[in-house]
Amino acid sequence: MEEKLDFSLPEKKQRSSIANILIILLLLVVAALTCASLLTRPSDGDVRPEVMVHSLSAEQTKQLASKLAQRNLYQQAAEAWQDYLATAELTDIERAKGLFQVGTLLQKNGSYAEAVEYYYRSEITAKVDELTAQINVHIKDCFEKLGKFAALRYELMERTSFKKTREPGGKIVAEIGAEKIMEADLDALIGNSIDNRLAPMAAFMTGEQLNEQKREMLKKYASPQAKQQFLQGWLAQEVLYRQALQEQLSEKPEVKKLLEDLARSLLSQQLMNNQLASKINVTETDLQTFYAANKDEYVEPAKAKISHILVDDEEQAKNLVKRIKDSEDFGELAKEFSKNESTKENGGRIDADVLKGSHVPVIGDANELNAKIFAAKPLQVLDEPFKTEKGWEIVRVQEKQAERQKSFDEVRQEVMFTLTNQKRQDVQQDYIKQMMDKYNVIIHASALSGTKESESEGRSSEVEK
Repeated sequence: MEEKLDFSLPEKKQRSSIANILIILLLLVVAALTCASLLTRPSDGDVRPEVMVHSLSAEQTKQLASKLAQRNLYQQAAEAWQDYLATAELTDIERAKGLFQVGTLLQKNGSYAEAVEYYYRSEITAKVDELTAQINVHIKDCFEKLGKFAALRYELMERTSFKKTREPGGKIVAEIGAEKIMEADLDALIGNSIDNRLAPMAAFMTGEQLNEQKREMLKKYASPQAKQQFLQGWLAQEVLYRQALQEQLSEKPEVKKLLEDLARSLLSQQLMNNQLASKINVTETDLQTFYAANKDEYVEPAKAKISHILVDDEEQAKNLVKRIKDSEDFGELAKEFSKNESTKENGGRIDADVLKGSHVPVIGDANELNAKIFAAKPLQVLDEPFKTEKGWEIVRVQEKQAERQKSFDEVRQEVMFTLTNQKRQDVQQDYIKQMMDKYNVIIHASALSGTKESESEGRSSEVEK
């Protein structure tokens, strides 16, 4: 039999469904990776600054720091110097000089606390004679700008002391149980107290003005007696506070209410301070203009210093006047005969000034005597003794000073307070009015007056209810 040829095509074999799914998934993954690569590929102009900085050599980084400083970009220049110090191979002296450079740049940028840190780092790294005096000056300036006058005092003590047997501020001034209060702690507490008192004015004072005021206030605590008095007050408050915490007074409802009221008062005052700070700017020109327009308010009245001898009767007083006129020593006679125990040992001298037209210290209200004192010449004894409630007074004028106009520099702080207080009142009134309008505040004055009109209004409102 003849075999027939089969011209039919073979049947196409179908792939399994699993294989198809795998192929599709692989294609999706490849597409996703391609898109991600395209999206994350950086353009030529999109190089990260960090990569640019770290790609520089140490010397190039130093050049960058110098260029930034020349353009007054002090913060950026300081950071470039830090990069340089981190990468360059330097001796201790070279590194100390570099740290000093960072400190000066931070100081120029107004970052005074960070600047002090780098000056300290420079000193610790290596002692460089040529930098010692400069670091002293820079650190002093930074502490002054920060208003850290207690810290400045200890810094100066440490840098100028010949005997560094004890760390400045390291003396123990008090103890509460196991807790020790050091001298530096006390000075910090005094500084904080002054800051709190200046807070209402600080909002519209420049840093220089604020520091000047703080210096003046710190002078009051210069003596050991003043510091001890402050310390005793602080310790009393501290132990009472600790006992109150132990007794959980803050959890009592009446105390919580009081704390809420205090918080309300403090927050409202802080808001007002913020407003004052943004709207009040007292310049040096403002101060001088105000002083010139109100010079009469800054006049020091005529004043005198006197000595006296107090005796019981007129005859003895006249006899002593005669003896003084005959050249006997006034002070010796005061020590022998005066009844005033507080002044006799000092030769009868009265420390307080006698102001023209005012009462006479120690002696009392005596207008006639005041007039005679200012009519006399210095070192002159009044011709007649003066009768007072205490006895008979013999008076000698020690020195006199005529009325004088106080200079602007003398009264600058006084002018500052007066002018800022005036401006503060204006701003405060305007802002409170704005807030009253904002919150639709209505004051029913008639309801508080107790008039018949308010009573009728009250009855009508009750009927409506």
